[in-house]
Amino acid sequence: MSSERDGLAVIGRLTSVFGVRGWIKVHAYGDSPEQIFDYLPWRLPTAGGWRELEVDEWRPHGAGLVVHIRGVDDRDLARELCQQDVWADLSQLPALADGDFYWRELIGLRVVTTAGLDLGTIASLLETGANDVLVVAPDSHSSDDRERLLPYADAVVVAVDLEAAVMRVEWDAEF
Repeated sequence: MSSERDGLAVIGRLTSVFGVRGWIKVHAYGDSPEQIFDYLPWRLPTAGGWRELEVDEWRPHGAGLVVHIRGVDDRDLARELCQQDVWADLSQLPALADGDFYWRELIGLRVVTTAGLDLGTIASLLETGANDVLVVAPDSHSSDDRERLLPYADAVVVAVDLEAAVMRVEWDAEF
């Protein structure tokens, strides 16, 4: 499933039930987990369109968050919502400074070295402690069939051109 559609973007995931009164654990994507509550109401995809969720309570729990959704007052109803992505309206996301990008903007970009070698396209990103990592998957335009993991760091990423859908990198193709 794409991380963006119908003017919406994935901002987190409902993971598992918490207790017996309808509470659900939430994994929020982003630098600050609590920011997920800046993008209410949440939406879930259904066969007939989008279902809007109204969070009526939330609180931190350990390293994560738990939420209560209005009208979901028991464990069985909560379980039906688990293992689903949480979507929010793209217009609610804050504008970024020049040179900063949302991951969703980078996924799908063609990655080309400064020497002109085509490495493939960005399939996903991984969050690590030091810096994010680009997962570059080979495709029919790639110079070879190797998947590469490139650090998303200033020393590697030379330029990002969203209009041309290309990221230029300083990278040795042997790595």
